[in-house]
Amino acid sequence: MNGFDNKAYLDRINKAAEFIKEAAGPDFAPKICVVSGSGLASLSRICEIKTVIPASDIPGFPVSTAPGHEGKIMAGRAGNKDILVINGRVHYYEGYDMRDVTLYVRVAAVLGVKSMIVTNAAGGISEMFKPVQYMAISDHISFLTDSVLRGPNLEEFGTRFPDQSGIYTKEYIDYLFDIADKNNINLNKGVYAYTKGPQYETPAEIRMLKLAGADAVGMSTVPEVICASHCGIKVAAISVITNFAAGIQNAKLTEEEVITNAKKASEEVGILIGELIERIEV
Repeated sequence: MNGFDNKAYLDRINKAAEFIKEAAGPDFAPKICVVSGSGLASLSRICEIKTVIPASDIPGFPVSTAPGHEGKIMAGRAGNKDILVINGRVHYYEGYDMRDVTLYVRVAAVLGVKSMIVTNAAGGISEMFKPVQYMAISDHISFLTDSVLRGPNLEEFGTRFPDQSGIYTKEYIDYLFDIADKNNINLNKGVYAYTKGPQYETPAEIRMLKLAGADAVGMSTVPEVICASHCGIKVAAISVITNFAAGIQNAKLTEEEVITNAKKASEEVGILIGELIERIEV
């Protein structure tokens, strides 16, 4: 026995999607999903919120225990489009398995989502990133962690071996740079390294990641993005560089610094996301 029960997992996905659909109303048909990272909950203000659903009310839905994550699912409107907002993702380090971490992506796919905009708070590795700046993720490093697709393939969503050479949609990255230029927002692009946490990385680990080509590091986003690629969902991902990674400066890393700096960035990230939503064709 491999310990994976696809039938039970698919049942969880479908029941959660049905619950959200019923709570949001029969006309709710989201094609875009927005995911708020640590301390970025106020990004939900980019939408006209129609329905707020506590994650704890949704059958089989995991509930975030991480600071800066509110644990709410929202149905809203932005740019004349229905938007699903995930305000409180869960992480592997909280004790959830990868199927829990990525459950919302599967649910979003069942609801009809075709594009996902993900945000996170990250530590800067590259010299070009200092708090508070923004990075459009162009690629990621995650080979040191378990794959979210481990186990029997969910054929209902995608192929056994999904290509990963372009999972961050270049068109969306181009849109983000145009929006940033028009709004005088300091945006660069780079490679995001995913680590499992919850401990911050050691200086030696950061040196290794820098040699591998990573520009920023964090404990989220990559599992969901891999899952989105499996579902055929296009992705834009924005890291808010809230702190220097370990060893870059002679200072201790703290959760408070991450959340404080993320809150400072929420207005500009909201501009990037709001205008990106307007440009995405659904």
